[in-house]
Amino acid sequence: MPTPVPTLAEAIQSYIDVVENSRSANTARTYRQALDKLVEVLETHTLSAEQVSVETANIEWLRWFLPNLKIYAPATEQLYLTAFLGFFEFIIAEYDINLNLAQVRTFIKRRQRRIPPRLPEFPREQIESLLAAAEDLSAPLATDSSEVNDILRDLRDRAVLLTLATTGLRVAELCSLRRGQVYWEEARALVEIKGGREAVVRFSERSLHAIQRYLKQRAVLDGASNRPLNTLPIFARHDKGAGKKILPITTVGVRNIVDHWVGAILGQAHIGQITPHSFRHYFVTVVLRASGGNLKLAQELARHRNISITQRYAHLSDDDLDRGYHEIFNE
Repeated sequence: MPTPVPTLAEAIQSYIDVVENSRSANTARTYRQALDKLVEVLETHTLSAEQVSVETANIEWLRWFLPNLKIYAPATEQLYLTAFLGFFEFIIAEYDINLNLAQVRTFIKRRQRRIPPRLPEFPREQIESLLAAAEDLSAPLATDSSEVNDILRDLRDRAVLLTLATTGLRVAELCSLRRGQVYWEEARALVEIKGGREAVVRFSERSLHAIQRYLKQRAVLDGASNRPLNTLPIFARHDKGAGKKILPITTVGVRNIVDHWVGAILGQAHIGQITPHSFRHYFVTVVLRASGGNLKLAQELARHRNISITQRYAHLSDDDLDRGYHEIFNE
């Protein structure tokens, strides 16, 4: 029996449900905003999402939709068009809608704005100051309280900073890391990375030691959780809301950790200048500097799908160019 053809509003909700189950919460939210915009545009052409059948979808919708995206930045426009294209792919597969997808893709390719490449910027010396403080156990950043949660937060935060800086893990990847994913003797972990792919992540000795210090302090809580150890998160929450439960830290939690340490070590004026993703920029640049600009090595360790992404960092690591310039003009 063929699947009944729904209204546009029903089809959009079905699509968002699929996205929520397969992608991140941020992606689902962005796709929802994009399709809300589509509904808004269609209403200006007297098409109600609650009444019009999704089988009436056609490339004319895209012709109306695209000009209305010019109020957004090119990156947002690209995200909204990706959501639009994904929706068309979904309704073709789900409801056997007759659409020329190749024509839609060509239309988008020829008319969407290009995103200008942005060179990654971050304060490398300031990040190294944070890492030095994280390794200095003689200077705890937590309060002088002997409360277990204070100690756990302090050790966790140090481990988070060192792990971000020496693994190149994205924040969401770090938050989802489980104990069972880490091969301690090999100092490696198998993680699911951006795009749903699996990849090997390597740990430095100092990050691994920091994690082990933290987990040793957390052993009693882990043991009382009545859950298999390999299912527990590496980095857990230690706030009043979590209580004694072992709940994974959130991306917002990681941002708060970075802000807290930046404020304590560098000063309140520097909060916002360093974000969790700054540590990934730092990681790629350190690899390039230490390897003499080996782009392939940096690409593999950073798990970039396209080497052109890695190349954006090369200008930050070319000490020879800096040295040559100053020898010519300043000596």
